Amino acid sequence: MSESTPKEVLYRIRRYEPGRDLAPRWQDFTLPRVPGMTVLDGLWTIKQTLDASLAWRASCRMGVCGSCGMLINGRARLACNTQVSELNADIVAVAPLPNFDIIRDLVPDLAPMFDSHAALMPYLIREDAAEQESPTGEFGQSPRELEHYLQFSYCIKCGCCMAACPTYATDPVYSGPMPLGQAHRYNADSRDGGYTRRREVLSGERGPWRCHFAGECSRVCPKGVDPAKAIQLMRRDLVWDYIRLRKEQCPAPVAPKPKEGKRRPDIPEPPARTV
Repeated sequence: MSESTPKEVLYRIRRYEPGRDLAPRWQDFTLPRVPGMTVLDGLWTIKQTLDASLAWRASCRMGVCGSCGMLINGRARLACNTQVSELNADIVAVAPLPNFDIIRDLVPDLAPMFDSHAALMPYLIREDAAEQESPTGEFGQSPRELEHYLQFSYCIKCGCCMAACPTYATDPVYSGPMPLGQAHRYNADSRDGGYTRRREVLSGERGPWRCHFAGECSRVCPKGVDPAKAIQLMRRDLVWDYIRLRKEQCPAPVAPKPKEGKRRPDIPEPPARTV
């Protein structure tokens, strides 16, 4: 920490408890500035030393679980991945993610997002249900097939994209970037055969046609998922399907499990070692 760096940081936190407060209010806390301090570190300090009633949601502290999505200095971010020094500001303003109801303080109600997510069947759909329940082998997939959906599989469901989406903010019917991006993730998976079933939802008002392609969802995504791209690819697939240019995806067949003690025939033997 240089001599010019302030030794303290001001946290300005939006507080609100439904049923008790008439409206949200801002509360200030002054904390010592520590090198490497994240926004989440500061919230823990406040709760442990200044105000134990402060509520937020967090878990892993490693940018993996997605629980600590918040509006930090006007942008949806993960509190655990955002260092105070990165903000280049004298005030750290923290509020709950917009576009969601508030449970308390910094805790948004993400239930509508997960309801939309579940409605789009975010899992592999196949006809061989018995194989999925009692597998006899593996669902084969090539590296090229994996690339079709890998980027979109990094989503941690933090809700930052939903908070940044101007369409989701004004349209109560629109599913939003997270559910739609994850629907495309499974539609693009070579092991999946559920496109026809998901199309019933995607072709309607809850689908991608209401997206204005503002791109804010991709800008704020902490994992680089790019849901805006997934939505545009989904639109393309729906158009191709409508004019009957989309090839029906045939889920990858089951590859038998290799017998115990024997090397799979598609895996070459290791080269002999020379001394």
